[in-house]
Amino acid sequence: MRLLHTGLSLALLLGLWQAVVSGFQPPRYILPSPAGVLQALARQPAFLAEHALITSAEILLGFAAGSFVGAGVAFAVAALPRVGRLAWPMVLVLQAFPVFVLAPVLVLWLGFGMASKVAMTTLIIFFPVASAFADGLNRTPRELLDAAALTKASHWQMLIHIRLPLGLPGLATGLRVAAPLAPLGAVIGEWVGASGGLGFVMVQANARMQTDTVFAAMAVLAALTVVMRSAVDRATRHLTPWAMETQGHPASPHPLWRSTT
Repeated sequence: MRLLHTGLSLALLLGLWQAVVSGFQPPRYILPSPAGVLQALARQPAFLAEHALITSAEILLGFAAGSFVGAGVAFAVAALPRVGRLAWPMVLVLQAFPVFVLAPVLVLWLGFGMASKVAMTTLIIFFPVASAFADGLNRTPRELLDAAALTKASHWQMLIHIRLPLGLPGLATGLRVAAPLAPLGAVIGEWVGASGGLGFVMVQANARMQTDTVFAAMAVLAALTVVMRSAVDRATRHLTPWAMETQGHPASPHPLWRSTT
């Protein structure tokens, strides 16, 4: 059913696009037709695939690094509240800088290769993951913590056995939010300075007024984003199998409940 809805939405978008092109007849360098974009895709599949692999590597590495660092910072803030009160404002200040401001600096520091794009993606992924996971860790019901305190459980025991499992749905939400942002970080870095990647293709084609190639690269990037989001969505279902967002399937008992029965 989801594939059907996705197909209908895509067909509607393409139909509207073709209607605008047929009705207003803009020059092809302003707005190519869907058929023109398909021709551009068919004309240079190997070229686009080569640059898509570069962007895909940047996306995957940046997403992995941003997720790891974001989850680690959120866990550290929950584990060490005093350190968290000092560190979290610095995280907020870092997030306040627009990505277009940071991208040239990262390219200057790390060069035109993959490192600067991975760093850019990491920065974009980091905050939604850290914020959502920290919020999940801090939303543990007070009565559970009070009950654990009666058993003389330590701070670390409550963190590992109670707050962490209950915070995992927050982490899953952060990963889902961050997944569509990962391509943005890679492409912004490629726009600023790169020797390969879909963003590099867009910049080069735009300079030559090859708008059909620009749209073809955008279509490939959109496909990568959809695949990324779908893969993260499937992975997070296994991360939190007891959560209610498992698309209508009966929720499994929570690990905490299983351990007490």
